[in-house]
Amino acid sequence: MIPGTPPHGSHFHVAIELVMVYCTIMSPAKLLYRAKRTTREGLIVEMVVWQLPEPTAERPHRLKYRLYCGRLDGTLVVRYDNETGKGDHRHYGDSESSYHFIDIDTLMSDFLADVAQATKEAE
Repeated sequence: MIPGTPPHGSHFHVAIELVMVYCTIMSPAKLLYRAKRTTREGLIVEMVVWQLPEPTAERPHRLKYRLYCGRLDGTLVVRYDNETGKGDHRHYGDSESSYHFIDIDTLMSDFLADVAQATKEAE
């Protein structure tokens, strides 16, 4: 026992052990990339990518991401994300479809190509 700490089995000691277990299990994700800008056309483009401490069934690539493009009024143009329960997928206007994740470079490239296409369609 560390001098000055409550005895083993006390409520305080149990709480500390639970916090230590929680911190071990729920290691924080590491921010890999974050960028946000507004284009001349009035689009907000935001890209955020985190690296997870461990792979999961839904995220075997260990990445959590949200790539977003929308209008200033809040209208969604394109979004790629992998929220819990849905896995890798993309939103293009009103439609949603699964996305086959290859690697981060392909993800970014596919997203930016969709943004360019959506911008052309809006002209």
